[in-house]
Amino acid sequence: MATQYKLKDITKLSLKNGQKQEAEVEGIEGGKVLLVKAEDGLHAMSPNCTHYGAPLVKGIVTGDGRITCPWHGACFKIATGDVEDAPALDPLAKFKVEEKEDGVYITGEESVIKAGRRKGTIKCSVKANEAEHTVIVGAGGGAQGAIEELRTGGYTGKITVIGREPYLPIDRTKLSKALITDLKPIQWRSEEFYKEGNVDMITGETVSAVDFDAKKVSTEGGKSFSYTKLILASGGLPKFLPMEGLNGKDLGNVFQLRGLGHVQEIMKAAGEDGGKKVVVIGSSFIGMEAGNALAGKKHDVTIIGMEEEPMERVMGKKVGAIFRKILEKNGVKFKLSAGVEKGLPSKSDSSQIGAVTLKDGTELPADLVIEGVGIRPSTDYLKDNSKVTLEQDGSVKVDEKFQLPGVKDVYAIGDIATYPYHGPSGAGKLVRIEHWDVAQNAGRSVARTIIDPSAPPKSFIPVFWSALGGQLRYCGHTPQGFDDVVIQGETDVSEGKQSFVAYYTKGEEVVAVASLMKDPYMAQSAELMRRGKMPTKKELEQGVEILEISVPSEVKI
Repeated sequence: MATQYKLKDITKLSLKNGQKQEAEVEGIEGGKVLLVKAEDGLHAMSPNCTHYGAPLVKGIVTGDGRITCPWHGACFKIATGDVEDAPALDPLAKFKVEEKEDGVYITGEESVIKAGRRKGTIKCSVKANEAEHTVIVGAGGGAQGAIEELRTGGYTGKITVIGREPYLPIDRTKLSKALITDLKPIQWRSEEFYKEGNVDMITGETVSAVDFDAKKVSTEGGKSFSYTKLILASGGLPKFLPMEGLNGKDLGNVFQLRGLGHVQEIMKAAGEDGGKKVVVIGSSFIGMEAGNALAGKKHDVTIIGMEEEPMERVMGKKVGAIFRKILEKNGVKFKLSAGVEKGLPSKSDSSQIGAVTLKDGTELPADLVIEGVGIRPSTDYLKDNSKVTLEQDGSVKVDEKFQLPGVKDVYAIGDIATYPYHGPSGAGKLVRIEHWDVAQNAGRSVARTIIDPSAPPKSFIPVFWSALGGQLRYCGHTPQGFDDVVIQGETDVSEGKQSFVAYYTKGEEVVAVASLMKDPYMAQSAELMRRGKMPTKKELEQGVEILEISVPSEVKI
């Protein structure tokens, strides 16, 4: 039952547009709300992002009535609390707020105030003779975004999701960052959640073919599903190096890292006692995260990279060097500008890996090897389809609405989709972005198009995050590359106080932003990018402070 509660130490409502204030709720232990003034209206809502709990008092309020999480870019509509952008799934709770003679009060249920969110629900009754049927191939972040948006947006047709993993959708980002082996803490939603929404979740099935003329999807298990709308969200498949001892066939204890099963295998081989010699091949994000996590568990970790600095292709040499030094402080060793020759069997067990040999002859002892050498789009089921021409990398080209050209009622999202990018310096260049956040937002965009074909494409800036000795945030993309990096803040890692923002520029235009322990710079940058309001390189060098720039309502991408 809703009850009126007084807010502690708040005597009157005096916020201006764009301002926010966190307040304690009297009579509820630990109870808090966030007061926000937006579009001339005052709102009281849950104070923390429903994704990972970031304090929204540090978030970004935009001129079009949104509040963006300071950590990972999740966005909520202030008027309703509803999710606008990934990666949050649950909406914020909203409360009636009013000013009285003796203070400011909110009205709400104690349990909801304590929960800090409005419980997400996709409850839906589907008629037995319902003709409309959306089939989703894949059960990752893109599929989850589509499911949530379809049902909360009012779609009442049938929904069937076909996933090759033997479990319901998970928060895959936690696998490489924390090496979690238990399914429960990373599973997004319960089985009951999908049942309430009349979403048929098919797990452990691999799609083998699509008949676009007959509008039918077939699986390797002999099942067949007819559709009226089809969302291809089949994700990526991790690669093995095509080299002796490292191809995933010759020797044991050589692992990929993509699904829960991979992490379970890795941790079984590594054990919990530490001291294992671990060689990680690949110095991009997956390899760096896994290597750092294993070093934190007291294993002897060496990361091999082809670049001069880790993550150089995305982050540049300067920033890559900072993260190398952070991981070196954690005990990780690096072999950079290095080429891998082969894997050698263990002298004590010839069926298991024993060492990795580099092209310069260096031999690195290894009890286990993790290969973070990239993925390929999971589109084998489309290879011989006359209706689709795959791109050179095996992906599917789509338009701004993620529709397949020339194929009616079919969409592709996530790791398999090559789409026109209209962010800074994008100019519609075709890109494929392997970010969890991008997949989820694309799923939400497609769902909106299915519900309302006249709806404009969803406007979002790519966002990703990592945990490498500190909280790294990144927004934007560099399809045309970048020619300079403007770094502001502390980059010396010797005392563990590194905290900086890196602005990636192409000419005078800022095309991407990375921050470490400097929230909410990334979130502010992403919102400014959507509106074409990021300062120029020269303005940044002259001292313009982006957090002082108000975020207008008009979106330009």
